[in-house]
Amino acid sequence: MLQTSARLLRLLSLFQAQRYWSGAALSERLDVTPRTLRRDVDRLRCLGYPVNSTSGVDGGYQLGAGAHLPPLLLDDDEAVAVAVGLRTAASGTVAGMEEASVRALAKLEQVLPERLRRRVAALHSSIVSLARSGGPAVDAELLSAIAGACRDFALLRFQYSSREGASTSREVEPHRLVHTGRRWYLVAWDLGRGNWRTFRVDRIQPRVAAGARFTPRQPPDGDFATYVLRSVSYNPYPHQALVTVHASAEAAAERIPPGAGILEAVDADTCTLHTGAFSLDALAVHLALLGYDFEIQQPPELRDRIRWLAARFGRAAGVKSLPAPCP
Repeated sequence: MLQTSARLLRLLSLFQAQRYWSGAALSERLDVTPRTLRRDVDRLRCLGYPVNSTSGVDGGYQLGAGAHLPPLLLDDDEAVAVAVGLRTAASGTVAGMEEASVRALAKLEQVLPERLRRRVAALHSSIVSLARSGGPAVDAELLSAIAGACRDFALLRFQYSSREGASTSREVEPHRLVHTGRRWYLVAWDLGRGNWRTFRVDRIQPRVAAGARFTPRQPPDGDFATYVLRSVSYNPYPHQALVTVHASAEAAAERIPPGAGILEAVDADTCTLHTGAFSLDALAVHLALLGYDFEIQQPPELRDRIRWLAARFGRAAGVKSLPAPCP
């Protein structure tokens, strides 16, 4: 009996991690026969969990929303409190909790009865927070919808606004939501462009439409988070720099936010920084304000620009011996 109960809890956990499972995949994960799996599904139904099934070669199971919550055994008021708390944390008011909050919120809202969803929406709409994360606000329902599509491997269709404000229709295979500390980004395979793309979630129109399922792809560059960091920290900029910083990667990270560059440790006292900007002057000022000694590896023109700025600042400070190089 204990083994059966543990297996039922494991089955419920799998349903929350991924909405749809094939029968063969569930049998393999639980290490049971298809017949035992069918009996376990029937036991869940008897306990009040609505498990939908499809027959055929590709048949499978899906946990639907119903009158009972997962085995946290929350009552209605507790479930509403948890959902509102997760939405608040997802907005970025609690450092380091944003991504975990979105994943948990997607799992919870998947099984909340409709009456509780209405209570959560009404309560959350009446809450005003004075906390500022430094980035644009993102609707929690939109985050939850996108997170659900990533979890279920479901195509997404939405309108997307560019930096210049132009709106385009996109159909994508969503894979991951990534939070940099200031902004939310969706990493997805853009079907229209046939390549990976990074989308700022605050530029996605609130209404998104989910479509058919897709087969997930391997992450670009081997890691979704690294791909986003490269996409936002230096790839979009016309001027890119590779710099050796005379500080540990941990110390430099305290002054360089994730969206401002990628740090790689060289040794205990040195790291490299790959960053970008719209102008060489902006790069020079950014590096000067780090507070650490540094050496420019690339590009050569940044070294020339820093020499010119150093001479200019020296003359402004009254140092007469410096030459006046050409800009």
